[in-house]
Amino acid sequence: MLIKETDAMRVLSIARRLTIADVKGESAALAPVIEAEMERAGLTPAGPWIFIAQNLPKNAKTLFDWRICRPVFGGKDYCGKLDLVELEPIMVASTLHQGPMRSLFTQGYAPLVAKIEMSRHNFSGESREIYHRWAGQGARYHEIEIQFGLAN
Repeated sequence: MLIKETDAMRVLSIARRLTIADVKGESAALAPVIEAEMERAGLTPAGPWIFIAQNLPKNAKTLFDWRICRPVFGGKDYCGKLDLVELEPIMVASTLHQGPMRSLFTQGYAPLVAKIEMSRHNFSGESREIYHRWAGQGARYHEIEIQFGLAN
């Protein structure tokens, strides 16, 4: 577990209220929408895809607030249909999951949650997945950073 402060960043994004089971389909449908809007608006990528969750549930059926984001350069005068959001820096507990998606929760999330719970830190309610290396659906290896926001 690494404790660090995230960077401030500008992201082009779309928010949804969904379940964990819905994330796969929604991300596949919404990523091309964001890519097309970036091209239309003359924005350039400034980092990997980020998924932000508010109060991520512990089961696949409970609804939660989720946002798919792509960090971008530019956009000062953006006038479009999507949300251009300024993410403020936050303190997070972070770990890097390297492997298939099927082990993201058991080998990525669960150990990190256990370490945070044993520490002096408290969860803020925000969590993030940063897709440093995405090899496509069904691939055997990805690099996904898991971050849990920390409260004071």
